[in-house]
Amino acid sequence: MTFLGIVRDRADDGRPVMGLEYQAHAAMALAEFAAIEAEARHRFGDIEMAIAHRVGSLDVGEVAVAVAVAAPHRGEAFDACEYAIDELKRRAPIWKKELYAGGGGEWKANACRE
Repeated sequence: MTFLGIVRDRADDGRPVMGLEYQAHAAMALAEFAAIEAEARHRFGDIEMAIAHRVGSLDVGEVAVAVAVAAPHRGEAFDACEYAIDELKRRAPIWKKELYAGGGGEWKANACRE
């Protein structure tokens, strides 16, 4: 199971987005990724997981985050992947700034949308 999060062309409020700028505390983010992976293995069993998140300026359509999970059964892979992306957005020290068409930008919470 692989999840790729791409930069969307619209903000949640409908404004056109030209791109995103990501910043992170790299050492803390990597430690949080490792903790999320360990928790997922404990919760979902015999899985392998990889998490990657880009930093810097990204254009619309580019991949910002990737979560890949291998498991003997697809149910565990889907569940572990969903758990990982939700926890990453909730806990990882990663910040994003939406860059709007026409100028300007706004730092946004890196949180899950239900």
